[in-house]
Formats: sequence, C-alpha cells, structure tokens
Amino acid sequence: MPRFFIEADLTVDTVVELTETVFHHWVKVLRAQSGEKATLFNGQGGEYEVQLTDVQKKSAAVQVLTFNPDNRIPAFHALLGQVMSKGDRMDYAIQKSVELGVSEIQLLTSERCEMRLKYDRDQKKLDHWQGIAIAACEQCGMNIVPKILAPISLEKWLATELPQTKLVLAPNKDEINVLADATARIALLIGPEGGLSEAEIQQANRAGFKNWCIGSRILRTETAPIVALSILNYSLKV
Repeated sequence: MPRFFIEADLTVDTVVELTETVFHHWVKVLRAQSGEKATLFNGQGGEYEVQLTDVQKKSAAVQVLTFNPDNRIPAFHALLGQVMSKGDRMDYAIQKSVELGVSEIQLLTSERCEMRLKYDRDQKKLDHWQGIAIAACEQCGMNIVPKILAPISLEKWLATELPQTKLVLAPNKDEINVLADATARIALLIGPEGGLSEAEIQQANRAGFKNWCIGSRILRTETAPIVALSILNYSLKV
C-alpha cells in the first residue's frame, strides 16, 4: 500500500483533500484511481488508512478509514549532532539516520567543516534536507518525522542542554563500554570528513561526552552515524 506524508489534520470518518505533493505522487505518478487505498501520516503520531474517493483533473480527496497508533520509533531518543559535509554525503547521512530511528538532527559547523551555508540559501538547503527526512519516514514506516535543525557551531551546541548520555565518535584509549550506563536519551556527536580536532574532542569531553571508538577502522562521516545508530538499536532494544 502506498504511504505518504501529508501536512493536514487527519481524523477517522472525515474527508480530506490531498495536498499538491501527495496528489502528484499518488494520482499523477502512480496513476491511482478512485477506490484505491493508501497510508497517510502527518508527523503528529500514528498513521491513517485512507481511500481515494474523488479524483479531479487537478485535485483529489480521500475518506479516512482507520487509525494505527504505532510510530515505529526505537526504544531510545537520539539527538544526532552532525557536522555538515558537502554533496551527497550529507543527504545520505540524513536519510539513513532517519531510517535507523534518529529523533533529531542538529547540523553543526566545526574547525574542519567543509561546508558553510550562505544566508540566502540556508532555508532552501534546510527544506531539501527536511524533505529527505520526510521521504525516509515514508519509506521506513516511522510516523514521527525528525526535525533537521539549522546549523550552529559545535561550541554553541556543547553549551546547550543536552541528554544525560553523551557520546562522541573518537579514539578511546581506555576501551571502556560507553553503553554500559546509557540512558534512553542520547546525544551523539559525529565529526566532519577530516574528523574533529583534538581540541574539539577535549572540548566535548569537558561538556560530558565520552569517547566512543567503534572498531579499529576510520569511518567516513556519512557512515559513522549509521554504524553508531545500528549499534544503539541493537544494544538498547526493549
């Protein structure tokens, strides 16, 4: 059954007009006909089974049939602090992090950050990344769409109120089990392609972050959050 995100209020036993985006994807691209069913979610929790009831040339409406409260979120709440990277790497990191259940993504700049958004392009780029998060939710079944937060400096982020469990992917000479006392709310810091500087790692440590070394290999900036979130999903599952 097709599945779409819609910016609209949804209630069982009501008729809702499709937004332009959903109309285009479902009716124009997939050639849906009156009577066909789909799943809609609006990011406010749960999902709705709907039936196409009225198809016009430029619009369509659906009858909302049933509600399913399952949000398919993991057992933990993960705030990902991701230093921005250029090109498809950032798109990939966001897409896969959402599929793995990240709750929020705070975009960061750092000493070795390759990317600096220009003010006139900020919102366009943020909308693009938020769209990637929405599409990932449509694909994976998660009904709460993670927010992609506007970029701030690493220094400013470390000074904000963060979850009790704080992890930064960095060398760990002591090889301690950083997940042994992990809580259900986690802040995860991922550096840029060139890595966080030693000074930045120490700054994160002073802010309460524990160094988390995942194996002996160096992971790319777009690979690191995927591996880390996969381990968290396995280790902290109910």
